[in-house]
Amino acid sequence: MAAGSSRGSRMHSAVFAPIGDEGRASLVEGRIDRAISAGALADGERLPSESELARSFGVAVVTVREALDALRKRGLIETRRGRSGGSFVTASRSDAVANNEGSLLAMPRVELNDLAVHYETIAAACAEFACVRATPDELEVIQEILAEARGAGREAWRRIITDVQLELAGLSQSVRLTREHVRLQAEFTPLLTLQDGDAEARERSHDALTEQVQATLDRDFPRARAAIRESVSGSLRWLVRRRATLSAGLLGGERVTLDHSLSAQEGP
Repeated sequence: MAAGSSRGSRMHSAVFAPIGDEGRASLVEGRIDRAISAGALADGERLPSESELARSFGVAVVTVREALDALRKRGLIETRRGRSGGSFVTASRSDAVANNEGSLLAMPRVELNDLAVHYETIAAACAEFACVRATPDELEVIQEILAEARGAGREAWRRIITDVQLELAGLSQSVRLTREHVRLQAEFTPLLTLQDGDAEARERSHDALTEQVQATLDRDFPRARAAIRESVSGSLRWLVRRRATLSAGLLGGERVTLDHSLSAQEGP
């Protein structure tokens, strides 16, 4: 796993994993939409061809075409013609923030709590087996990547952190647990990215993940589980506060976005 690279990452691969029996265009659209919101697909990134997407998702080309058309109409991708053409992501950071804030507002608090509990449970289950099955060499590589990631930019940092979380799940060597972790990560990460403009929240998440890796290296599952719980509960508290701020109203007639509110605090 290379720091800063999303192309070969577990998260990037999970974006184009088979959809399953319900191969509807809305599911393809939702998978790509969540990947853009989570930063797994960056602004300007070229998507695989329609035929490649159809093979990856396990659906018909016409289904992929319908999904891409819906994404184009929403302004999330654009299609260019010619030899260097294809479908490219066009959603900026502000677009992703607005989309993710809308998802946070639309999610009932009880559902948000339940998502966090589900994520924590699966992450802890993966950690328990990783404490037994992961090799020191594998974990030391992850430690190096985490250390280098502290100075990364916002989008790059989130991609690295997400990939590390999925790598840790994969070290459980349980296909079923890893698959469920990937599914939950795709659902939870777009909301987690809302924290990324908050330096304190970002540092807390980084510290907790670093502690989880060290605990796993030490074969100390209770410590690893505590680090996961601290990370998830901290993120949940942040999201609940953010949701309350967004629900409370407007600033100057406009929705208070995270980037806007942080800029206002920093001043000119």
